[in-house]
Amino acid sequence: KRRAHRQPSCKCQESYVFHNLLISVPMGSHLASLCLLLMAFLLARTTSAFVTQNGRRFGIGMLPSSVGHRIAQHSSLLYSTAVDIEEVERKIKVKGEEIRQLKEDGIEKTELAPHVEELLALKAQLPQQMEESKPKKKKQQPQKEKQPPKQKPEEMSESELRQARLAKVAAMRERGVEPYEYSYKPTHTAAELQQEYDGRLEGGEEDESSDVAVAGRIMARRVFGKLAFYTLQDESGTIQLHLEKNRLGDSFKDLKDWTDGGDIIGVRGTVRRTDKGELSVYAKEWTMLTKSALPLPDKFHGFKDISKRYRSRHLDLIVNPDVRDTFRKRARIQSLLRRMLDDMGFLEIETPVLHAQSGGAEAKPFETFHNSMGLDLTLRIATELHLKRLIVGGYHKVYELGRIFRNEGISTRHNPEFTSVELYQAYADYDDMMDLTEFLICKIAEEVCGGLEVPYGEHTISFERPWRRVTMHDAVKEVIPDFDFAALDPDDPESLVAAKEAATKAGVPGVEALKTIGEILNTCFEELCEPKLIQPTFVIDYPVEVSPLAKPHRSKPGLVERFELFAVGREHANSFSELTDPVDQRIRFEAQAEKKAAGDEEACDVDEDFLQALEQGMPPTGGLGIGIDRLVMLLTDSPSIRDVIPFPLLKPDA
Repeated sequence: KRRAHRQPSCKCQESYVFHNLLISVPMGSHLASLCLLLMAFLLARTTSAFVTQNGRRFGIGMLPSSVGHRIAQHSSLLYSTAVDIEEVERKIKVKGEEIRQLKEDGIEKTELAPHVEELLALKAQLPQQMEESKPKKKKQQPQKEKQPPKQKPEEMSESELRQARLAKVAAMRERGVEPYEYSYKPTHTAAELQQEYDGRLEGGEEDESSDVAVAGRIMARRVFGKLAFYTLQDESGTIQLHLEKNRLGDSFKDLKDWTDGGDIIGVRGTVRRTDKGELSVYAKEWTMLTKSALPLPDKFHGFKDISKRYRSRHLDLIVNPDVRDTFRKRARIQSLLRRMLDDMGFLEIETPVLHAQSGGAEAKPFETFHNSMGLDLTLRIATELHLKRLIVGGYHKVYELGRIFRNEGISTRHNPEFTSVELYQAYADYDDMMDLTEFLICKIAEEVCGGLEVPYGEHTISFERPWRRVTMHDAVKEVIPDFDFAALDPDDPESLVAAKEAATKAGVPGVEALKTIGEILNTCFEELCEPKLIQPTFVIDYPVEVSPLAKPHRSKPGLVERFELFAVGREHANSFSELTDPVDQRIRFEAQAEKKAAGDEEACDVDEDFLQALEQGMPPTGGLGIGIDRLVMLLTDSPSIRDVIPFPLLKPDA
């Protein structure tokens, strides 16, 4: 009653103004809600809360029912609107996270479109803000000193990238984290996980009972806020890492800040298959094992420069899986060959690399000098003569798989140092060696390549036995059909002239300087026939002039019992019925020495130690040499010998 006699305050009058505005605006509008809030504020602040309607004054509790109802309606609507907005905003957030996850899983655009439309529809339910129609006054912020824009990794030089990575090494050590760990214990390789979970786990399914640890090099990083996917590569292949902040906690930020492509890390977690079907290790923890100071080659342009690949073979192996596969096959080929020979009763015995004089092949040696002994020495050009001395000593089957050094030109099929296997079997001849060669190579092809048909360039090479066998005379006659070298008399000067004329007519270069029919025949074969021998072919019965260590043919004068194996246009193996006559061997050595004295750098010397052993008596023996590098080239479809030698000799990079 006391309040009824008080004069209305200014705040009460203001409330009246807002009340009149309230009953005149549409219910549910933002302006109505604003009026209601201001009225409540003013009425709460005044001690005389009167409003006037039709000339009468009312306290708060005395408002007519229509006005009170109006205020109640606005109050209820304002509350329900706030609740609805919160619900819409929650749905928008959930849908946004769902779309983000779908993008990370690689969903197609057509499948993503309905989800985007649903998100837009949710956003359309939000009321437009009143502030959109009014220009907002920006608060004057104190001007900050402009920082230079942060460089992207692709814009940085290799030196700048290196410095940035080394800075991360320092940051890790400041935090007490060792960037170059001492050890790690993986439970699985990438290939083992792929094999173990082949056909298991549906998209989005996790094997919660699993606990696996993998280690390898980061080949790719995809970071999306609180989620990241890494591609990890180990020796066996690649596996995806699924990394989340919710699962890794604070270490997720370290993962993003400290890791780069090329780093070696270890990760432990469960196994999960993404919605897209990618098998992943769902990480619970991670460990930096080795921080890489240098970046990997550009993933878009790859690592294709041949010279750079040979010079930086470690990078070649990292980024080119086919190269790793080639050298893995090379190791298997050598291992299989050793195992088969061991199982057949052959003994591998090492022979010297340093020789007092070169021998066992026609090739220019590398020369060196032994200081303390004052000896001129050469690196071995073959293992033949020492292995034969072992046969003289009483072993029946011996071999050595090792490095050979020849100071000769470099090409796609020649390297100054290469690997070969030479084997010798007592009481065997070159026919036995042909059978052995077929057996060894066919077995290796089946084990390494999975069959006897192997692709090489544009050809398919068939190792189905038996392989073709053709004499050198017949091979040359196939390309020079109107001339027969076999009909010539080696001692007739006119025959030599006729042979030179026929070779020159056929387009064979350099025959005028040759002194024997056998040399001309061999040159014609090398120039005209060898490049055309694509399928495995034994070329047999060579001229004695080019085979100083082979036994004379038992039925063809002027020839020896020798064969070479050819495929894809190059030699892969060489074999003799070994010469056991010490007198004949001395004559051939002396002929070689004369050629060397005349300037032939590839001719061999007279090896008195070997001749002495031969005079002691060597049983009939078959010998075989196989070039490992060329065999690997053949079985891995590699066009150059440098592709199958891990670290080929190269000139210094200018």
